[in-house]
Amino acid sequence: MNRLYLIVPVVLLALFGGIYWQHTQVDARRSAEKAAVAAEAEKVEAAKKAEAERLARIDAEKRAAERRVEEEKKATEKLARYEEESRRIATDTARYNAKVAELMNDSVELEKQLADLRARRTALNTENFALAKDVELARIAKRNAELEIQRLTEMVARQAGNTTLAK
Repeated sequence: MNRLYLIVPVVLLALFGGIYWQHTQVDARRSAEKAAVAAEAEKVEAAKKAEAERLARIDAEKRAAERRVEEEKKATEKLARYEEESRRIATDTARYNAKVAELMNDSVELEKQLADLRARRTALNTENFALAKDVELARIAKRNAELEIQRLTEMVARQAGNTTLAK
């Protein structure tokens, strides 16, 4: 019996070792197959990724070239608009400068006319004042003459009244 205690576990251990070894071999084969399938799938994925990257790079280069062409087109259009605006501004500036010069000449001419009219008005006012002064002096002289006539008439009347003939 004592031997039985030792033999049964050893036989069972050998049996378990055999089953374990078979199971390990099958599992190793399955793992190798899975690894091979995974490696194949990884290769296919890597190939797809490389192809996608290549296509993306080609597409990016194509879009970059299109963008450069469009940017150059926009730059030339912008430059053309800038030059057109510069020409328009230059022509407008020249036209307005000519108009300003013409208006300045008109302004100078009108200022001369205004100065002449002011001088004429001042001369007329002075002449008018002198004539009014002469009229007033003539009125005063007339009044003085009338007063002198009245005084002389009174004097003559008084003297005539003092004369013997009147008495």
